[in-house]
Amino acid sequence: MEKNSNSKIRESVLENFRKVALRNSLEESSDSNCCGSTKDDLANVSDALGYSRTEYANVPEGSNMGIGCGNPQAIASLKQGETVLDLGSGGGFDCFLASKSVGERGKVIGVDMTAEMISKARNNAKKGHYNNTEFRLGEIEHLPVADATIDVIISNCVINLSPEKEKVFDEAYRVLKPGGRLAISDIAATAEFPDEFRNDISLICGCMSGASSIEVIQTLLSNAGFSEIRIESKSKSREFIKDWRPETGIENYIISATIEAVKKK
Repeated sequence: MEKNSNSKIRESVLENFRKVALRNSLEESSDSNCCGSTKDDLANVSDALGYSRTEYANVPEGSNMGIGCGNPQAIASLKQGETVLDLGSGGGFDCFLASKSVGERGKVIGVDMTAEMISKARNNAKKGHYNNTEFRLGEIEHLPVADATIDVIISNCVINLSPEKEKVFDEAYRVLKPGGRLAISDIAATAEFPDEFRNDISLICGCMSGASSIEVIQTLLSNAGFSEIRIESKSKSREFIKDWRPETGIENYIISATIEAVKKK
């Protein structure tokens, strides 16, 4: 089977999330989205990912699209006045939660490579009057963000989608201020993928077979310059991962993890 090229992966991911954004905007029924979410009961999905019902309820309708694998807010320890960057911001859900945490003196920037997602997030921000939040079109491998301007980077089930993860972490290091930190929820591989998984573009776009192992993630972070690296797998995540593609047994190959690291001062 022919191996997927980086450009094919990127184009396929872009098209997949374009469809997700449009599908949600049109309020059409859907099957599983990326990371296994459905539109039928987003509150239950949010519970499984570690969000409270209060967090789910207090954001603009349509911003929580259920596409995630954890809750980066739980480990971010955001403070008033901080500047936060969300990699792969989607409809803006995590950005809006961060906005409340950093307050009026803080700032939140969401970056997404899908124009339809950016449009959706901007509309949600306008509806919710999030004046300290903005959304920029761009790739997480080439961030439209100036050097050393960010206090905290968050992300939810996005970096696994990138075929060039080393560039993502290099860019994260570049834009963080000295002493800045990563607080990420993502998917990590726990076993070697069979070739049919690795070459299945739908599994890559579904936040599954594009994942790297915890060891590889640690190496990429270290090579980028990060210190105080901490990666913690969440064994209970297999309970919802098994529903993403139940016919594959994908829960035997991946797990949700929290990823923390600090840029050296």
